[in-house]
Amino acid sequence: MASSFSRFSQTLLLLVVFWGITSSSNAQLSTDYYSKSCPNLFSTVKFTVHSAIMNEARMGASLLRLFFHDCFVNGCDGSLLLDDTSSFTGEKNAVPNRNSARGFDVIDDIKSAVESVCPGVVSCADILAIAARDSVKILGGPNWDVKLGRRDARSASQAAANNGIPAPTSNLNRLISRFNALGLSTRDLVALSGAHTIGQARCTSFRARIYNESNIDLSFAKTKQSNCPRSSGSGDNNLSPLDIQTPTYFDNKYFNNLIGKRGLLHSDQELFNGGSTDSIVRAYSKNPSSFSSDFVTAMIKMGDISPLTGSKGEIRKNCRRVN
Repeated sequence: MASSFSRFSQTLLLLVVFWGITSSSNAQLSTDYYSKSCPNLFSTVKFTVHSAIMNEARMGASLLRLFFHDCFVNGCDGSLLLDDTSSFTGEKNAVPNRNSARGFDVIDDIKSAVESVCPGVVSCADILAIAARDSVKILGGPNWDVKLGRRDARSASQAAANNGIPAPTSNLNRLISRFNALGLSTRDLVALSGAHTIGQARCTSFRARIYNESNIDLSFAKTKQSNCPRSSGSGDNNLSPLDIQTPTYFDNKYFNNLIGKRGLLHSDQELFNGGSTDSIVRAYSKNPSSFSSDFVTAMIKMGDISPLTGSKGEIRKNCRRVN
């Protein structure tokens, strides 16, 4: 009897240790992580984000996108922000980011402001997470408590960025597969894609769709063609809003666009093209509160992807380079 109890105790101990190991990274993220070490963090970040968006409404979408592109490459570790060095080629010039990712100067401004009130305390990875939340809220979207406690990577990988961020030409299976690989469900995929209710895309990202695809509203395609020439190399950087109805307001109109075959990117329209996600798109188009709730859930899940915590990584003094 004593022997059986001993074996039971040992098994229970092993299970507790295993649980602690597997859950430790997310357990170390918390919404009050800086409550004592940097009590003015949120107001400091929000002031700079608000100023940037008032100066250019598009910047909100750009800051939100930085968080996506950071988390999808080796986790939410601020690696996207690193400039190239002699020892590694960073992510800024990877195909999904080159001439596209923007807002780095705003992150620099936020970091500088935060360093002035809490030097050496707050990571660049966490600043990205807070700036993304603030951008959504300022542009009319939902609010949520951001989990914090991430540390910054000491390296970056252009190859990982090229392979990890879904291209705008991705089909539905590719999108689902990539999101699932990061622990994000198909519903998370659709909800997070709703971030395209704000922001703009370059002609080079949607040229093939507006000239070659059939599941597109003809008047919508012709309107887009007027600012995006058919020939590659001509007007590649011309911009068009991802949401033609309310391009600078965070709402559920993006999903109405998809139902009307007015998704700008191929990957957008794939979410409503006779596949498994059609029903989710329909639901979000009819129920904005359901979309907002699921978007918040998905953003928090995405922010949990492989954070560096504890003694891993560092707290960068300058988001563009390692200490």
